Amino acid sequence: MCRITQEPIDVRALEAKVAGASNGAVLTFVGQVRNHSRQREVAYLEYNAYIPMAEKQMRKIAAEAKARWGVDVAIEHRIGRIELQEASVVICVGSPHRAEAFEACRYCIDTLKETVPIWKKEVCPDGAFWIEGEDAIQAQP
Repeated sequence: MCRITQEPIDVRALEAKVAGASNGAVLTFVGQVRNHSRQREVAYLEYNAYIPMAEKQMRKIAAEAKARWGVDVAIEHRIGRIELQEASVVICVGSPHRAEAFEACRYCIDTLKETVPIWKKEVCPDGAFWIEGEDAIQAQP
């Protein structure tokens, strides 16, 4: 239930993967492309990933969340060009109770951002910038 894709993410289909009869809560986090970052206008984003390692790490995160909170997790992340307001990452968590769903979802997105080999480039009117943590590094044309 964890994958990297070049296609738009179907949020409802991902939610259905964790919406079992024993789950009273289904929590969905959608990270979407916004029109600004670091005092710059953003036109669109480009994501790249080392797919085998990224998917393996995403599965590890989901397994850790299941072991810690007893939740079901589905994660998808897009690569390629992603336009404003399109989803770049979706995390769905199914849980018997809401508290565990919220904790697990936050753990999943925070850990994904820190550990999964996915690289983001912000494309702006004044150039393109690879994002490394809080740093923006000018991309070569």
